Amino acid sequence: MAWTVELSKRAAKTLPRLPKSIALALGLLLREMETAGPVRGNWSNYGKLGPGRHHCHLKKGKPTYVAVWIEVQGRVKLIEVTYVGTHEGAPY
Repeated sequence: MAWTVELSKRAAKTLPRLPKSIALALGLLLREMETAGPVRGNWSNYGKLGPGRHHCHLKKGKPTYVAVWIEVQGRVKLIEVTYVGTHEGAPY
């Protein structure tokens, strides 16, 4: 069964300001989560931040770009990307 993946308002606002390569990497991550779910161990520095919270690096180096997402509890399989941006501003 497929997952529904959404961007939070905060993540959606940062999307136009991201470098093109980061936006493309995010798009790939979102498509993978739709088909395979929130656990993305094949992405760089993937890790669980707590129950239902995950993150990974979209680009290593300086600056490092990361994505943070949560599994939304309910009847529907829903993943919400809550943050996309540099590692320095990440909410963890």
